Amino acid sequence: MVQVMKWEENIRRVVPYVAGEQPNKPGMIKLNTNECPYPPAPGVQKLAAQLDCDKLRLYPDSYTTPLVEALAEYYHVEPCEVFVGVGSDDVISMAFLTFFNGKEPILFPDVTYSFYDVWAELYRIPYKTCALDENWHIRPGDYVQPNGGIIFPNPNAPTGLLESLDTVEEILQANRDVVVIVDEAYIDFGGTSALQLIRKYDNLLVVQTFSKSRSMAGLRIGFCIGNEKLIGYLNDVKYSFNSYTMNLPAQVLGVEAVRDGAYFKETTARIVATRERVKGELRALGFTFPDSSANFIFASHETIPARQLFEALREEDIYVRHWDKPRISDFLRITIGTDEEMDRLIGFLRDYIAQNGQDK
Repeated sequence: MVQVMKWEENIRRVVPYVAGEQPNKPGMIKLNTNECPYPPAPGVQKLAAQLDCDKLRLYPDSYTTPLVEALAEYYHVEPCEVFVGVGSDDVISMAFLTFFNGKEPILFPDVTYSFYDVWAELYRIPYKTCALDENWHIRPGDYVQPNGGIIFPNPNAPTGLLESLDTVEEILQANRDVVVIVDEAYIDFGGTSALQLIRKYDNLLVVQTFSKSRSMAGLRIGFCIGNEKLIGYLNDVKYSFNSYTMNLPAQVLGVEAVRDGAYFKETTARIVATRERVKGELRALGFTFPDSSANFIFASHETIPARQLFEALREEDIYVRHWDKPRISDFLRITIGTDEEMDRLIGFLRDYIAQNGQDK
């Protein structure tokens, strides 16, 4: 029996979020954390090599003014409607802390980004999950009940399915008295952003990230856009927590990434084209999956269990994501890599399935 020390009685205990494995092997294919397979914009790479290291001895702009202004210009909003954080995880965590303080439970899907329940537990926020339907879509009617706030990804993670803007607005119309957060980490790979609704709904917060479509997961840049009052409340909490959250290189290089809209569109188009090609090849191998609008595919094979495929791929240094969770234990989430990486994945799967096909 493990002895519990007296001081442990006051420890805040949570079950932490488990991130995707971060291997570092020569020749590996890393398709497990939805990173972009292409480098950042050329201007970002050039500027990174020219950074004035003498400035690193100084604190960065705590208001991240140049980056906020660049985002406001790009998305045609006012700077007072933009909040920047250290990755979208930081932004969403701050939003939980700021907006979800009621007695009613917050609502989010049962199959969704697995950090939501971690933040709820960490901040002692009551929550309730709403089951996706048999086709992995949100049931808007499930969100017409007393609640302390709502959050959902669109496209969803890990299914990749996109909800229509009509569905998003139906949820907003039924919940004018709480904050509704739409987590759009993958919106750049398909679909229409809910950003066009922020003028209509003052309780809407739209969160996006530089980690996927802008190839900058290593710099940790996330942001959200919403009503000026929402952003003001977020900043009040941020500056009560840590004023200097975003470092100088991230701010400077983030601005350059926003400026190069042409490269951004070119890169996302390449990923979408590869995704659509791979969908056809996976179907031919006996996989089924929701019709992804993200930079990944959530696939299940007709005869071979997901865990078996996951382990076989891992032995070949091909890394995908698998969860032993209800409803999704027989699925693999496969990030879209370069065409060459996906060809190697498909080649291995073709050979493995031919040799190991069996009844489930």
